Amino acid sequence: METFTWSVRTGATEAVLDITDRATSFARGRGDGLLSVFVPHATAGVAILELGSGSDDDLLAVLREILPADDRWRHAHGSRGHGRAHVLPAVIPPSLTVPVFDGELALGIWQSIALVDLNVDNLVRTVRLSFLPG
Repeated sequence: METFTWSVRTGATEAVLDITDRATSFARGRGDGLLSVFVPHATAGVAILELGSGSDDDLLAVLREILPADDRWRHAHGSRGHGRAHVLPAVIPPSLTVPVFDGELALGIWQSIALVDLNVDNLVRTVRLSFLPG
């Protein structure tokens, strides 16, 4: 299995960041197999969805509704509502797998891979890509 890890600056605001290009570059030329995308964090996740058409903002709006940044959370250190970021991986998991055929990600035409981060206290995230040949 081949692995590549890099740091992504998410900043001090909630973020939905497109990491598809980096995943595509990593998979290119590797033949058939599976690409694993993993964020080793308790407060971030990865998702496949359409990006750039307002869906990113829609996702953040839904997450604000179901995981409000208020004082209801028992996990209460850090910024106000920080505990919701610790619940995020139960909603948007920290890993996903994409089939790869002939070195190309088998994503649909409008699908992208996104890093989702609600934790405004952590400015940098790590993303690990792993390719398992088929």
